[in-house]
Amino acid sequence: MILSSVNAQDKLSTPAYLQIGDTIVIVAPAGILKQYRKATVLKAVKLAESWGLKVVLGKNLYKQNNHFAGTDVERCQDFQDALDNPNIKAIWAARGGYGSVRILDLLDYTKFKQQPKWIIGYSDITAFHNHIHTLGVETIHGMMASSLEEKPEEIIKTIASFKKSLFGEKLSYKIPSSKYNRVNSSSKIIEGQIIGGNLAILSSMLGSKSQLNTNGKILFIEEIGEYKYSIDRMLQSLKRAGYFTNVNAVIIGNMSSIRKNSTKWGSAIEQLILDVVPENIPVLFDFPAGHEADNRAMIFGRKVKLTVGSKQYSVDFED
Repeated sequence: MILSSVNAQDKLSTPAYLQIGDTIVIVAPAGILKQYRKATVLKAVKLAESWGLKVVLGKNLYKQNNHFAGTDVERCQDFQDALDNPNIKAIWAARGGYGSVRILDLLDYTKFKQQPKWIIGYSDITAFHNHIHTLGVETIHGMMASSLEEKPEEIIKTIASFKKSLFGEKLSYKIPSSKYNRVNSSSKIIEGQIIGGNLAILSSMLGSKSQLNTNGKILFIEEIGEYKYSIDRMLQSLKRAGYFTNVNAVIIGNMSSIRKNSTKWGSAIEQLILDVVPENIPVLFDFPAGHEADNRAMIFGRKVKLTVGSKQYSVDFED
């Protein structure tokens, strides 16, 4: 079994927080950006510019190669250029979809490790979150340009938390308790680095050099568009790989658009998850992150403190 060399006690490198006048780049490392999404990217550019940032677009951003936003070589070129350019302070994914894993091993991270910068996105970008974590660098699990296709009134907190993460303001959330939350009486305060992402991508990283070491950490999981049996299968794969053996806690985000199978599963998605994660591991539900409009930013690889009460739990990121 391959595990990341990043241990619970290791403090990861924090890329420089953004300042007014800094430049970010929007790239598409995975799914295709169809014509209508040019307006969405323009919204993202205007949003970043309203914060005093400069924005450049990957030169292959709108390339099309069947399912993908250009060939693997073209998508890799944009990402590599962004990794190597010292003037680029953050790499912001336009969208997810599928395809990030195809370029992970084509990239040279030498200059990035010498001068880390923020990698931003969620969903398929989990592949980058996992791999960059193994390099010892924090990343931002947060909104992408495509998130601006949601109704403006529904993404106010999404945008606000994203801005805070970019500019180095403290992230702190209070989440109403779910009846499914499972916390032992001795585990009202839980600490550890938060890591994770999309369940399907986490599962696809198993057995590779991008696999996470969850020992002593807090694992976040979200998913969209899967059958319950498929979710169970992926969770069982994580369990067999040791993801739940020494993890400090599991946080469940959005489990969106679960598909209905002709053969009923027989329990709620929450109970399905509780049945897989060992009983001694705290599990907290309903964290607002994933494939919904309310998608709060998190800094992966950053130590957090979970404080669990009867009516709510808080997630406080270390400064």
